[in-house]
Amino acid sequence: MPGVEETPGGARRISQAVRMEGIVKRFPGVLANAGIDFSLDFGEAHGLLGENGAGKTVLMSILYGLYQPDGGRIFVRGTPTRIGSPAVAIRLGIGMVHQHFMLVPRLTVAENIAVGWEPTRGPLFDRRAMVRRIEVLVKQYGLEVDPTARVEELAVGEQQRVEILKALYRGAEVLILDEPTAVLAEQETEALFAAVRVLKEQGKAVVFITHKLDEALAVCDRITVLRKGKNVGTLPARQATPARLAELMVGREVVFQVRPEPVESEGHPLLAVEGLVVTDDRGVQAVRGVSLVVHDHEILGIAGVQGNGQKELVEAICGLRQPQAGHVSVGERDLTGASPRKLARAGLVHIPEDRQQRGLILPFTVAENAVLGQECDPRFAIGPWAQARRNIARYAQELVERFSIAAPSVRTPVQALSGGNQQRLILARELGRGPRVVVAVQPTRGLDVAGMEFVWNQLLAMRRQGCAVLLVSMDLDEVMMLADRVAVMYKGAVVGVWRREEATKHDLGLAMLGGKGAVA
Repeated sequence: MPGVEETPGGARRISQAVRMEGIVKRFPGVLANAGIDFSLDFGEAHGLLGENGAGKTVLMSILYGLYQPDGGRIFVRGTPTRIGSPAVAIRLGIGMVHQHFMLVPRLTVAENIAVGWEPTRGPLFDRRAMVRRIEVLVKQYGLEVDPTARVEELAVGEQQRVEILKALYRGAEVLILDEPTAVLAEQETEALFAAVRVLKEQGKAVVFITHKLDEALAVCDRITVLRKGKNVGTLPARQATPARLAELMVGREVVFQVRPEPVESEGHPLLAVEGLVVTDDRGVQAVRGVSLVVHDHEILGIAGVQGNGQKELVEAICGLRQPQAGHVSVGERDLTGASPRKLARAGLVHIPEDRQQRGLILPFTVAENAVLGQECDPRFAIGPWAQARRNIARYAQELVERFSIAAPSVRTPVQALSGGNQQRLILARELGRGPRVVVAVQPTRGLDVAGMEFVWNQLLAMRRQGCAVLLVSMDLDEVMMLADRVAVMYKGAVVGVWRREEATKHDLGLAMLGGKGAVA
């Protein structure tokens, strides 16, 4: 019997946590899951790979009860089951940690974990019992976090642990992790891997949705690859290679490394930041006297654990936050505190970290998003009150073709595109302006290998054309591969700058945690 094994004493034990057979899910104009088979055993981590839009998150959202399948069957512990809602999934022991955390910042860790499941003593809420139970889970799974701390005080990695503990607190035996390393630094990723290994040892079943092939190979026992809504292969991790997995994902050979070509340049500074001081939303100093210069034909990478002032630095450079002191210059012009529109006219463009919150207006069409910030350009406006819609549509179509954006039409709402195609649209809009300075923040976050390859090549193309590129990323491999120089930020200050040929992961990682840096 599938999913059942015999113990040495002859007793039967269910080994298979979940089996999904022929799962079909349709959305208007899209077949997201086209008859997918998937299984998950207790005591294993099963990687789920695929390009953006391949159907990974949809498949797991069906298992968690967020969507209802249009066809197929689901078995939980060998029993056919209809999972009508997340509440049903939780009762069945299925928990999901989403890529974007669902926590209340002002509540404590314990309050976030236990909300809706608070222990009582008689008619009263038993806070002490709640904290004790969470402390037991913390110790059992090695998910170190202070139950009494407020979530808003925690680093991103700690917030993720809270989400995992929340699922375990509710009795999850099956844990779905959706892009769990997308916002983590390298050290936080290693801590997550350690926690997943403990979960497996404790007999839990873990689904690990990721775009990062090396991570799937490092932590998973089996790996399933989806392409265009279909299961194109399930294989043991020990038999897989990055090249094989990437080929299954995209249907062709993928380049994993890009090499910046040597360029002849006189090294003219195009972006200069001098003594910049910036406060965060609470009025606390987040950037402390940062000075940086990015030259033409150069990529300067900024590495650091999230929350060390990178966000505020970028916002001050891009006109989204007023600095308290210091200067920002583009070329020869001092544009400290200038508006984003004025900076764009001076040749500075911004690829934001959160494409949906900062980069796009989701209900707007592809064409409307393609000209955001350029609505008054004579090419796209007829006088002060009307738009040249044909010109906008023609221009948007040119960008769609040039940047290989998979969209049914330029009239399609952007919210209907996959995350990778949304990112391509942002790159198309910003790089299509012919900029002098590109500020790119986490430009490959949440992208599949083909999407990452595309973004890397676009940034290198801007470098070849003479742009200055400021690349802010928590992916050390990405920074070390693309950047001519690497700067590390820690507690709002630049603590070291390395040339690419001198940078090592050890030195950068040490500086990211407050160790001694270098200057280049």
